[in-house]
Amino acid sequence: MARLRAIAANASGPNDTGRECLTTSTTSDWVSGWIPICNGLVTASLDDAHTRSRDRAIDESVRYTGQVTGTAAPALRRGLSVLQLLASRATPVSAAAIARDLGLARSTTYELLTELAAAGFAVHLPNDRRWGLGLAAFEIGSAYLRGQPLERVGRPVLVRLSTATAGTVHLGVLHGAQTLYLAKEKSGHAPTLVTEVGVRLPAALTATGLSILAFLPPGQVRALFPDRASFVDRTGRGPATLPDLRRDLTDTKRRGWAIEDGRISAGAASVAAAVFDHNGVPIAAVGVTVGHRCDADAERRCPASFADLAGPVRTAAREVTTAIGGRAPA
Repeated sequence: MARLRAIAANASGPNDTGRECLTTSTTSDWVSGWIPICNGLVTASLDDAHTRSRDRAIDESVRYTGQVTGTAAPALRRGLSVLQLLASRATPVSAAAIARDLGLARSTTYELLTELAAAGFAVHLPNDRRWGLGLAAFEIGSAYLRGQPLERVGRPVLVRLSTATAGTVHLGVLHGAQTLYLAKEKSGHAPTLVTEVGVRLPAALTATGLSILAFLPPGQVRALFPDRASFVDRTGRGPATLPDLRRDLTDTKRRGWAIEDGRISAGAASVAAAVFDHNGVPIAAVGVTVGHRCDADAERRCPASFADLAGPVRTAAREVTTAIGGRAPA
């Protein structure tokens, strides 16, 4: 501070206004980055010294600990809460509903929404008097997806599951009425399969697809499979109509894991469990495939439950769900 006073004094005119200018400033002025102007001149040295001092203080005192304190950035937390609420709703929401659901004052809610809208994270629909997510929120979500978060967090989980089950393990997502495989891990003794990364297969036939479909709204399932032509038959097993599929999905949801036996490839069976996002919506599934041939007399469904595989598979799906900040539906 002594050096700062000297710099300000040297920058002053014959009336020593620089010293007066410095002494009339407050400590908070310096902390917030306010620079005294003396005789129309801004002392760049003061700015440099302040910046270096501030950066050193930040480097020395701020460390990421993962712990949230009660006094840290409350306005940021409230703003993020508004974003999360907007993201969780299927349609735009009124400011009154946001204030009520988050326990915020009306004035605070409007201030937060105004700031979010200015940054592009929220959009106001004046005719409806409601608020929705803005383009910037979509861009953030797209950047997250470009980082391949599911593959990144899922890969070590798949490796462990493959080792534990001696099977071929997959991470898949729903792509329309198909299952798209994002990642695969194969043990040395696992059967050779068609389910390579990037391959798409009928979701109604795969365990990964069934485990996701089981937790979707009935209307969405009906939209994906509107008629008989929507169903594919590869081996003579699997659903051929929407009522057939609904029975499979009901069993899957009740059981907690999906099963397919010989529907994709004869001599192979799969078990899968869903991965959920922060709203409890299924976004992916973890599955394991092993060599197995069901009784030839079993018609479209194999009576085996594969409970020995279901435990490790469900644990793996929960691990991926937790890693991406998701939660299973209530």
